[in-house]
Order: sequence, then C-alpha cells, then structure tokens
Amino acid sequence: MKSGFDYSRNFIFVPLLLSALLALSACSANPATGEQSFTAFMSPEREKEVGREEHPKIIKAFGGVFDDAEIGAYVADIGGRLSQHSEMPDLVWTFTVLNDAKINAFALPGGYVYITRGLLSLASNEAEIAGVLSHEIGHVTARHTAQRYSSTVATSIGLQVLGALGSAAGIPSVTGDAVALGAKAVLQGYSRDQELQSDMLGVRYMTRAGYDPDAMTSFFTKLRVHQRIEGMMAGNADAAEQSNIMATHPRTAERIEQAIELASEAGAGPQKNGSRLNADKYLSLIDGMVFGDDISQGLVRGNSFIHPEMGIRYDVPDGFRLFNSPANVTAIKKDEAKIIFDYIPPKAAKQANSLKDFVVRMWAGRAGLSEVEHININGMNAVTGLTRSKGNDLRLVGIEDEYGGIYRLLFISNPKVTKELNIPFRNTTYSFRKMTADEIKNVKPYRIRLYRVQAGDSPASLAGMLALDEYREEWMEVLNAITPETELSAGTLIKIISE
Repeated sequence: MKSGFDYSRNFIFVPLLLSALLALSACSANPATGEQSFTAFMSPEREKEVGREEHPKIIKAFGGVFDDAEIGAYVADIGGRLSQHSEMPDLVWTFTVLNDAKINAFALPGGYVYITRGLLSLASNEAEIAGVLSHEIGHVTARHTAQRYSSTVATSIGLQVLGALGSAAGIPSVTGDAVALGAKAVLQGYSRDQELQSDMLGVRYMTRAGYDPDAMTSFFTKLRVHQRIEGMMAGNADAAEQSNIMATHPRTAERIEQAIELASEAGAGPQKNGSRLNADKYLSLIDGMVFGDDISQGLVRGNSFIHPEMGIRYDVPDGFRLFNSPANVTAIKKDEAKIIFDYIPPKAAKQANSLKDFVVRMWAGRAGLSEVEHININGMNAVTGLTRSKGNDLRLVGIEDEYGGIYRLLFISNPKVTKELNIPFRNTTYSFRKMTADEIKNVKPYRIRLYRVQAGDSPASLAGMLALDEYREEWMEVLNAITPETELSAGTLIKIISE
C-alpha cells in the first residue's frame, strides 16, 4: 500500500535543511585563521567555563603542579608574551607546568595551556619551549575544541532526526551507538588540518615575539627520537611511526615536515623579527631539575619499583618492562602478561568489612574468585585469589598496610603462559616489602646537570655520562641533539643525567 509520503526524499531533505540552518546561524570568520568555522554549540563564554571546570581535574590527573616556582613563573612569562602576539591578547591566559615525567603539552578552551616537566627536560633553549606553547595557543585562538564539539552536536542532532524519520518509516533506530561513536571520534583528537593550522599560528606567534622558528623543527626532531626510544622500550622499534606520545596530535614525522615548511615561509616574510634562542638562560634554569620519576610518585629502577614516601618496594620478573604513572604502575611483557600495582587509601578500604571482603566483594565483584586464601607477605597480612576475565587468567593480591590502606597487585596472563609465569609471579608477590630507614634515605631521583664539553670528549664518552640503564646514545640525541656522528665543540653547554 502506498501512503503518499516519500520517506526517501525526506531522509535527504531534513538533514540538509538542518545543516543549512546551522551553517547560516553559526559560521563566522575565525580571527586567527581567517577561515569560516562552525562553532554554533560552544560560545567563547562557554569555552572559558569549560576551561575553569576542567583545570583542577587536569592538575589532579597529571601529578599536580610542578613545585618549582621559578620554572613555573618562567614558563608563564613566555606564554604571556606569546599570547600578546595572538589574536586574543585580552583573554586571561593560564600557563601551568605539570609534575609529570611524560613528554606532553596540550590546551583547554578558554586559555588554559599545559606543559609537562618531562617536556621541559627535552628542550635545549627557550625558543623550543616557545614553539610548543605557541602551538597550543594556536589551538585556543583557532577555537578547535569549539569546532569539534559543535560538529559532534550537529552530527548527533542530524542522527536523531534520521532516527525519528526512520521510526516513522518502520526502520529500527541505531542513533544511540552512532552518536556515541561519532562523539568519541570527534573529541578524541585534532584533525590534520587543525594541527596544521596550529603549527602555522605557532610559527606566527613565536616569530612575532622574536623567537627563531627553526626551534619548532629542532624540537619535533627530538620528539621523533624519543618516540623511537619508547618504541624500543615497548618491544616495537617502529612504534614511533604508529602513534604519538602527545596523544591529541598526529604523527611527529609528518609534523616535522609541516614545521620545516612553515618555518621556512616565516623566515622569508616580514613576521620574522629576530632569532632569539636564550639557550644558556634556559639550561641554567633547569639545571638540577628532576628527570623522569619524582620521588613523590615512586621510582622505576631496572626491574624494581621503589616508593620511598610509601616506604615500599617490589621486583618484577625478567622480561617485564615497568611503566610508572600517577594512577598506577604497570609491568608489561609484550602481549603475554601484565602486572598492575596501585594503592587504595584507608577511607576507601574501610568500606569493606575486612581485607578478604574487599578483595572478594569490592575488587573482584561479579567476576568471582576461586582458591581464596590468607597469606603473609614479609610480615604483612594479605589475601589472594584467582579468576578469569576476557580470556585472561587473573590473580588478585591485596596487602594491608598499618594504616588500613590496601596495596593491590593484579597479575594478568594469557592462559598459554600462565603456568610458566606461576613462579615468577609468586617471586614478585613475595618481593613486596617495607623499606628500611637507610634504604629510604639513600633513594635519589635522576636530575639534569649541565656539563661543558671538553677537548677530547666524544659522543660515546658523553653518552656514558648519563646515569641511565640503557639507550644512552639515543637519550643523548634526545637531550642534546648529539649523535655518534656529531662533531663536538669544546665549551658547548649540554645536559647530562645524574643521581
């Protein structure tokens, strides 16, 4: 029976009409890029609100604010001068150094820009930091978050209209999953074009402020070498070309090519007001800065995790690689197995009736545990049990501390290797212990120290000065752009790593 209503025509017409109305009402020329941008669903005032709301969450998630007031003020001063050369000089900008060893930088809408302590350790001069900050300022001035959010909302509205029409036509609705997937895809990272815009704007701002734009290129080169180190640590040397340590940015290899082109264009134009690097000033500032893990977050030393403030340590089996983060400590053996350590503070732990109740009910939950037993680990009360989840074997170990908190060790393994890992996992469990007072006193973090190259020094001898267990030549290249083929000049100031 023909109803007289052409559903197929209206399926096309309504979303097109909706898109046209949104475009007419919300597209305007962006003052930074000069391009038309769609920001209908996030106003500049809402951007500021989002930044204010998320700012404390970012600080908490990334290890807190780095407690060196001089470095914090220095970065804020650079960012403030750069922002005055942007198209939003009257915005109240906030520049924060995070106490995170990872190499990262990002921005929230409304003028909140973040750079990690780990990233500061890679830079060799002020201009490289200016290049990173100016790129993040570019994301704010180009209103990239507002564009992503508005596109997501518009897509969601369009899908809801399609869903309503589909229901009228007797077609099952699938909008819920589609909207969720679309939002995740849009909000997960910037597009290639947006990154290119931020590079362009970054070069614009740093050259207006008198910085050498080539510093943007030199820093991206270091990022690529650092990615190679991370790839080798993860057991995949090619991982550097597959993902970026700066999660919201595209691959560094492509960014380098873009930065070279943009820096070249900037150097030929009237925007280039100088070639400021301020290398000695910057290096003097970070001399003595913690490199890698901070004592307050625990330290990875070879196969051991040491946390002097908590007063505990444990060892992982050979073949496992330890990774520390503010949330937990993870030891990984390729795709075969994983060990995750974290701590439940007393207030949360006391919601359980006992340690066993916490492990069985609150931790394992619906997964259920078998072979539950009480054990003694170097004088500490502990409970352990087994389960299986998502095709993996899991052993849970909860260890009670003297304050009522709970240390958790979660052992995850592919069933094919569970039997052979039984003894190594057991050794890790019973390696968990309290540190002595002398041990705690003697724990020191790695620090950046300055060294002037002497006559007779070689790239190999300089790499040997790094107090690191492995990849010393690669780290020398990351820290100082010194490769085994570099011709050294006596008197050059470089960074080394010492305890």
